[in-house]
Amino acid sequence: MLDDTDRRILRQLLADPGLPTAELAERAGVTTATCWRRLERMEASGVIGARQAVVDWRRLGYEVEVSLRFTLDKTDPRAFDDFIAGARAVPEVLMIETFLGRVDVRLTVIARDMAQYQDIYRRRILTLPHIADIEALMLVATIKDEGTLPL
Repeated sequence: MLDDTDRRILRQLLADPGLPTAELAERAGVTTATCWRRLERMEASGVIGARQAVVDWRRLGYEVEVSLRFTLDKTDPRAFDDFIAGARAVPEVLMIETFLGRVDVRLTVIARDMAQYQDIYRRRILTLPHIADIEALMLVATIKDEGTLPL
């Protein structure tokens, strides 16, 4: 699927996603045209899904990040759909993940401070439908957050 040239391009792209194609090509050791064609091919095949900005929420004043794990009351067949629709409507919810096992859904929630988190939790989170149980984990530190792959 991917050859060594594709891997070199991907390594450089992961290291610095904002590189212009010409500089990316130079760092990967290929011509600009080759780099552009390979990027297009990898995007068309879905290897590269999207190039996106990464926003540091803490620099915008959001100091609190909490991971909420939910077990849903699944006696209603629409429990997952209703819960997820409600969670999507909460602007402070950054991520929604579903699981198999004891935990059904995990939400990542940000807030500027504990007072705002408490307000979000009481007014927006606890009102979500079909909650049977909640477990909250507050982020203390991120030790490793690699966006790179062993290419």
